[in-house]
Formats: sequence, structure tokens, C-alpha cells
Amino acid sequence: MAMTKAEMEYHQQCYHSLMAIARASEQAGMYRVAVEKALASWEHVDGMMQYARKYENKEFSSVPAIDLILKYAPLLLDFGSLDALERLLKDCRRIEKNTSDSMGDKLTSARAFLRDAHRLWDHLEWNPGARQDELRRLLGGDQDRWRGMAEAWDRMGLLRREPEGGSYRLSLFTRMGEVVPAKCPACGNVFEAPKSMCLEEMACPECKASVLFVILPSRPSGDTKE
Repeated sequence: MAMTKAEMEYHQQCYHSLMAIARASEQAGMYRVAVEKALASWEHVDGMMQYARKYENKEFSSVPAIDLILKYAPLLLDFGSLDALERLLKDCRRIEKNTSDSMGDKLTSARAFLRDAHRLWDHLEWNPGARQDELRRLLGGDQDRWRGMAEAWDRMGLLRREPEGGSYRLSLFTRMGEVVPAKCPACGNVFEAPKSMCLEEMACPECKASVLFVILPSRPSGDTKE
């Protein structure tokens, strides 16, 4: 359905507002919130693109709101967001038509990455303390890919990497007893609690909003060891 200029401009403003929150959440380590806001912006992508193409002479190689989901959904083992992207591309074919990158190819790659992420997660659940430099031998594939996943999960607070003999021992954080820092996405209050408490929606003790607290990374990781 054709949109008026005012309608396109409205969608553009909504899109950029939601993506500003998504980017800020990403920078703060609140990855699930970033994904949620990027997903919410998708209903405005078509109008945003129409406005930018018609009134700003802008061409698109890709769409940042989609790229953010493609980056984080596999690491969060989020099948649902990739399924939602497939539906979006089918329902609004203008998005792929008006981007020079192939959204379909990117989605296919993200699904393959998610399958590998699931394999690694399953391996670590069954083999706590597995050595990072043995992943290629045990799982096949590309060692850089496995190392990149482990480093990303470390930054996201999902995995512990303990240095050992030029590599690392990898262990998933426990779901029940592990005490972790968590942040309220509504007011920014940070507190420590067992991880199991942060996996369910609850009332923030500071602002009283009912939210899903975001587990914060314990420390950065920027090395290149095997």
C-alpha cells in the first residue's frame, strides 16, 4: 500500500528512535534488549527505506536493524528472531529488492552460524572445562569460528574462559547458583543475584517495573589465543 510523505516520515522517526535504544543497549552489554528493540523497529523498516530513497536519495547496501539481529540472534541461540526475519522478507519483498546485499544469503549464513553455536553450547554443557584449542579437533570446522564464539559469549557474560597453557578452559555459567551482575533495562539499576533469578521476569527493587533483567558481562576479552 502506498504511503504518504507524512506516513513515511513517521516510520523513519520511529525506526531511528528504536535503533538508537538498540545501539545504546548493545554498547552497554544489554544484548537481549538490543535485539528486542531492533525487532520492534522492523515494522518501520519499509517506510523508513521509502522515505530515505525518495527524499534523501539514499541507497541501501543493508539494513542496520536486520544486521543487528543477524549478529546476535545466533549467539543467543535465538531461532525465533531468524524465523521472524524470514517472514519479514517474504511479507515485504521491497526490503531485499532495495538492498544491494542479499538478505536471503545473510539469513542462510546466520542459520548456519546458529547451528554451530548450538553444537558448541551443547558440547560445553556435556564437557565443562573443555579446552578452547581442542574444539576444531572435536567439532571439526574452523578454529577461528569456535574461538570467536567463545570470546563473544565471554563478553556477553554467558561463558567463563580460564587461561591455561596458552589456551583456555571453557565453562558455561551455572543457571542456578552463579551470582552475576544484572541490570534493569528500565532504570539502569545494577545488582547481583543468582543467575536463575535473572532468567525470569521480576519486579525491579529500584523502579518496581516488571522486567527481564539483563545479565552483564563480568569482564572484557580481546585476546587472540587458540
